Amino acid sequence: MTAIIASYNSISMLASLNWDRLLYGATIAVALVVGSMFGNLFL
Repeated sequence: MTAIIASYNSISMLASLNWDRLLYGATIAVALVVGSMFGNLFL
């Protein structure tokens, strides 16, 4: 039981440290998609 709790704590710590990296990646992907839509619209 102690091992399960320790692994859960480490996974939640990694998730809390890396959530901003996922957000940055999603923001870049959305910006690329929106940019290509505007490029196709104006050309």
